[in-house]
Amino acid sequence: MLKILRKIFYKEMPSQNQPAQKDDRLHRDLKSNLDHLRSIYENCYDVSFRTFLIGGKTNAALLYIEGLVNKEQIENNVLATLMSKETGKITPHEILEEKIHISHIKEIQAFSDCVDNVSMGNPVLLVDHEAQGFALGLGQWKMRAVEEPSAEAVIRGPREGFVESMGVNTALLRRKIKSPDLKMETMSVGKYTSTNVVVAYIQGLANQTLIEEVKKRLNRIQIDGVLETGYIEELIEDYPVSPFPQLLTTERPDVAAANLLEGRVVIMVNGTPFVLIAPAGFFAFFQSADDYYNRYFNGSAIRLLRFFFMVVSIVLPSFYVAVLTYHQEMVPTNLLLSMASSRESVPFPALIEAMMMEITFEALREAGLRLPKQVGAAVSIVGALVIGQAAVQAGIVSAPMVIVVALTGIASFMVPRYAQGIALRLLRFPIILLAGTLGLLGIMLGLILIVVHLCKLRSFGVPYLSPFAPLETRQLKDVFVRAPWWKLQTRPHLTGNYNKYRQAPDQKPNANE
Repeated sequence: MLKILRKIFYKEMPSQNQPAQKDDRLHRDLKSNLDHLRSIYENCYDVSFRTFLIGGKTNAALLYIEGLVNKEQIENNVLATLMSKETGKITPHEILEEKIHISHIKEIQAFSDCVDNVSMGNPVLLVDHEAQGFALGLGQWKMRAVEEPSAEAVIRGPREGFVESMGVNTALLRRKIKSPDLKMETMSVGKYTSTNVVVAYIQGLANQTLIEEVKKRLNRIQIDGVLETGYIEELIEDYPVSPFPQLLTTERPDVAAANLLEGRVVIMVNGTPFVLIAPAGFFAFFQSADDYYNRYFNGSAIRLLRFFFMVVSIVLPSFYVAVLTYHQEMVPTNLLLSMASSRESVPFPALIEAMMMEITFEALREAGLRLPKQVGAAVSIVGALVIGQAAVQAGIVSAPMVIVVALTGIASFMVPRYAQGIALRLLRFPIILLAGTLGLLGIMLGLILIVVHLCKLRSFGVPYLSPFAPLETRQLKDVFVRAPWWKLQTRPHLTGNYNKYRQAPDQKPNANE
């Protein structure tokens, strides 16, 4: 029954490779074509139908959407040339080939092709007594300049990021990887938006099974519209109910290029600067571009620091609650007396106190993100200094709890990927509840459940904890630490057969040579 309903409400649009239906083909009569197209674009004030005479003799019309085309080129290069008296003696095909200087001109035979090209910003030329139209590559619209992504800033490295234009994004990727083996296959997703989606991979590095699986999952999507990669991410991931992301997102072309060189697949969506990378494991979310651009000693130390503070962000508040509630004997006497005196006026148990402080901290962080930058910084300072100090003086919370929550918040900022960071932040709350009810046993139970869940996860068939579980010792050189480049000779083993070596052996510099 569900399949029947899907066929009724989501009729598959004919692809560009399929022949047009008989009633969808353009007619030789220009008036019939225009009447049909005007009925399609009824109540669309931004769609223009410009009728004119070619060479003063042949009726023609130009169809385009205001704001998506280069009107200066249309007026100076197209209309001025077509309406010239000199064009009256030659055919429209000869005019387009000899007179109009446009790099991209495509013949179309169907009304659906007209609608697709007009929606993409390509004006369509229709000529009387011609059973086809001509899509002119004159699309142009305002776009954001290429600039450094604010969420993925690096100390050393390129200062450019993806933008909302697919053409610019593919060009940024081509600048990084100049080989013709970089393939980009396009498809349309969304019944009404017809969003352009590009699947990029390097032929010979990415496993063909992985490529086919990515395209299969994209082709089975039937949805009204796709406005961002988040739509696609939820529809193609292996375990949609898991709090952990199974695809990597980035705004940086260099990060996308580095993953392509490791045999992964990049999914780009028109209208958003964020691209998806598949497959992605747990440890990939703790890697930053800075790790590879700086010396490997520095990168390894920072990466180890991230893993340490990741554990701190999950365990510290729950450990504090468990110790105060059930395991006071673990605390040195002097410290225990100090903590007891600070909690003397607090009316709440440690569990309620921790939950209140964590929820308040998350609210302050979210408010700082959503407000303008100038106001957001002020909100963070007010929340950290004024509210925290006032809460301690009022006896609502204790000073040690404020310190614990502040350290936990700082530790959570160490995760370079927002999607993974928010997943770890959300898991902190059930572990605090387990610590408040079962003590340290509850913390261990919560961590065991998380590890078991991570072991079950897959990202396009690749184990989420790979290469740590299952253990592959040769690939541990770029997990907890980043080995020097002359030791990273092999690519990660993702799926099936793969191109094993990415550099020649004996790349280590030798001072004696």
